[in-house]
Amino acid sequence: MEELIVSVWMVTYNHQDYIAQAVESVMMQQTDFNVHLFIGEDFSSDDTRDICQSLKQKYPGRISLFLNERNIGPNKNAKSIYEACFNSGAKYIAMLEGDDYWTDPLKLQKQVDLLEASPQLVACHHWQKVAKKKGDSFEEIEAPKEGHGYFPFETNVRSIFENKMRVKARTVMFRNIFEPSEITLNFPKAAFGDVPLSFVLGKYGRFGFIDEEMAVYRQTTTGVSTAGLKELGLKKFKVQHFKNWIEIWDYADRFYDFKYHKEATETVLGFYKTITDNLPKTIGSFIKVLYYDLFKRRLPFHRKIVSSKWIILYYRKKLGYRLKRKLTIS
Repeated sequence: MEELIVSVWMVTYNHQDYIAQAVESVMMQQTDFNVHLFIGEDFSSDDTRDICQSLKQKYPGRISLFLNERNIGPNKNAKSIYEACFNSGAKYIAMLEGDDYWTDPLKLQKQVDLLEASPQLVACHHWQKVAKKKGDSFEEIEAPKEGHGYFPFETNVRSIFENKMRVKARTVMFRNIFEPSEITLNFPKAAFGDVPLSFVLGKYGRFGFIDEEMAVYRQTTTGVSTAGLKELGLKKFKVQHFKNWIEIWDYADRFYDFKYHKEATETVLGFYKTITDNLPKTIGSFIKVLYYDLFKRRLPFHRKIVSSKWIILYYRKKLGYRLKRKLTIS
């Protein structure tokens, strides 16, 4: 049996208008190695499942299709396909969501060639375009690069995030060298997002960069983030999103000794401001103390989290007010 070199991770839900283009962009790849596509179809309410089954028949032996018998949500669906990719024995893993697509038929070949020639690299990525809705169709436009900067041949995870450049899922290829549990243990609330993945990868090597636009991010209302919002509801989704950023910030502090970039700061501070503006003054004062403990005290971030729990318990007792569980940091 031919050795599997690249496993492609794909998740889809209610993507009937987009999934065929996503799959075909994988099938069009011109490579001198074996590529296999793993699709997680999360019990869509439209024709996505039927389209996936037709595509699997069209390309026998090249697609593994996982059909969930009920909607399990974006987190579980993403993790199950990650496990399938990791367990496939492929040397490299590439990612593409069911509403995005690749545009260069040599994308995978270029990335494998770079990684094969550069053992110090754990992953490589490239630029993307954005497809925005215009009438009944989508128009591809160049994604903004201001403030992101073009990277040298290789860089580390610190440089990527300090320059506000995320490693986008649809652009990254990485070595199959760690267990999925490394992300689930450090980021239990994350849906195998590109940010947690990048931080974990950064422990194993540097990142290569290809200065080409070879993928398109389609801006729709059916992406993983939107699906998560619908699944949990707005309030629960916001709290989970906040906790996820806390995990990311803590991970960066523990493993890289630097705080995550501007977006995390704004997310966390915005959460506190929302609570402070909408709760009684007594609870607002509690939030201010918690803010001071988290951001002003010169302690390692994971120790701040622990000490903040003690502040929460103290204020519960002092004010005689039981804060709802969703306002704690767990």
